[in-house]
Amino acid sequence: MIEISRETKETQITVQLELYGSGKSTIDTGVGFLDHMLEALAKHSYMNLSITCKGDTHIDDHHSVEDVAIVLGQAFYKAAYPVRSIERYGNATVVMDEASVSCDLDVSNRPYLVFEMPMEGKIGTFDVELVEEFFRAFAFNAHITLHLICNRGRNKHHMVEAAFKALAVALRRGIAINENAGIPSTKGVL
Repeated sequence: MIEISRETKETQITVQLELYGSGKSTIDTGVGFLDHMLEALAKHSYMNLSITCKGDTHIDDHHSVEDVAIVLGQAFYKAAYPVRSIERYGNATVVMDEASVSCDLDVSNRPYLVFEMPMEGKIGTFDVELVEEFFRAFAFNAHITLHLICNRGRNKHHMVEAAFKALAVALRRGIAINENAGIPSTKGVL
């Protein structure tokens, strides 16, 4: 179990992450929609996840969403690296009603994000532009290369939830143990 805490003038966050768990979660970020997405991430990645965040949501949700992703990414990095005996690459396409989102990733130690999803407006009170901020902060702090592409969709909730679930399944596949892999790189290091 990895535990990381971070405190700024805007947020106080603690993340506990068990990389190879059963999908259990206890999430309280102060941002209801984010809680829902993180529960789905834990459930479908099979990672056990506990997150608490006290943030300045009286201003808006931006700091809480981005900072949670930073700390979650740091916990993933600490748990997964140095990379050894895993598949390394993961991908998944998840459908949710009319929405279809594909995720391709590389547990590469080379942070990068390709994000091709139409994200405008709100889901309830949640600003959907924060979805890209979350994935960017997570990818860069987890040191993964992450591509999220919306294949189709009209309902923003469905598209965002499919993205979180696609990330979960792709992560599960990317960190799958493969004893034959050794260091899964022709360079001999990641």
